[in-house]
Amino acid sequence: MLERTRTAERYARGFTAALVAVATLLLAANAGPARAETPQAGQRTVADSR
Repeated sequence: MLERTRTAERYARGFTAALVAVATLLLAANAGPARAETPQAGQRTVADSR
């Protein structure tokens, strides 16, 4: 037969599950490949011809 769990224990499990879910979502959001930065028109480098 199933034992009855205490309210504090249920809240602790729920809080732990929420933390794990947030950590998983943050890791998944940052796991993708980095996009290459497109050069802007005003940022041109000119070689020095000395």
